[in-house]
Amino acid sequence: MSTVELKTVKLVNGETLGYREREGGEKTLLLIHGNMTSSKHWDLVIDNLDSDYKVYAVDMRGFGISTYHSPVQSIKNFADDIKLFVDELGLHDFAIAGWSTGGAVAMQFVADNPGLSSKLILLASASTRGYPFFGLGADGQMDLSNRLKTLDDIHKDLARTIPIQTAYNTRNKDTLKAIWNAAIYRDNQPEDELYDEYLEDMMTQRNLADVYYSLNTFNISHHHNGLTEGNGLVDRITVPVLVLRGERDLVVTDGMTKEIIEDLGDNATFVELEGCGHSPLIDNLELLLKHVHEFLEQKELAK
Repeated sequence: MSTVELKTVKLVNGETLGYREREGGEKTLLLIHGNMTSSKHWDLVIDNLDSDYKVYAVDMRGFGISTYHSPVQSIKNFADDIKLFVDELGLHDFAIAGWSTGGAVAMQFVADNPGLSSKLILLASASTRGYPFFGLGADGQMDLSNRLKTLDDIHKDLARTIPIQTAYNTRNKDTLKAIWNAAIYRDNQPEDELYDEYLEDMMTQRNLADVYYSLNTFNISHHHNGLTEGNGLVDRITVPVLVLRGERDLVVTDGMTKEIIEDLGDNATFVELEGCGHSPLIDNLELLLKHVHEFLEQKELAK
């Protein structure tokens, strides 16, 4: 097994990003984590990915060991950090994989920086039209007519922000574990020691409401998403894209994934991961790696 090193790099914008680096061959894969996680949560992928690949897994601003000097206001803020990160490390012609929120960041990055990355993998990704946040109705259930709009609305959200932020603040691992067991993991869970490491890692997050606001307003499509008008940047994603979603994902809906496929058009290949929820990394790592490897090894057909 290749050695994985946890490193840091200072960006020209004053932030310092942590990242995991695994030695490998000449091919490079950059991994971008999702919300409530960091590069730590990619560990099983990093350990088991083909040794032909040099792997970098970054901690986004406000996660893991990265700094959070300036609050993020958009998914683009995260993507701009990734651009500064790859500039500092001198990376080019790499494949990029984004999980959940990291999928939105990866799409923004690829759209903003044509020619830097060669392939894009979206794992249980937020839609090209964002990830909507709704408030609770009088009955305590999600009210789809009550779209949250402002950052203040997000901070006051009783469904997600307040309970999760409270669990972070009070270091309540039992609550966090209950949330992940109900919403993220399906038939499988991490081994106890690893699960505890993941829970410790979750509590490093310092930007929960800011991430929710950024997801709620993200929209690179040609459609209005109910809150923001699309900017059409999806047209600038011209590299091959693999779209992966667990058939039992409770976080990213089938409809959101269909939006991605519709908006990306012929560039996208969709694979449904049987039996998996929002974390195929735990639910079925072997199946996930099979499809990732097959996609990365495909030669691009001449257009």
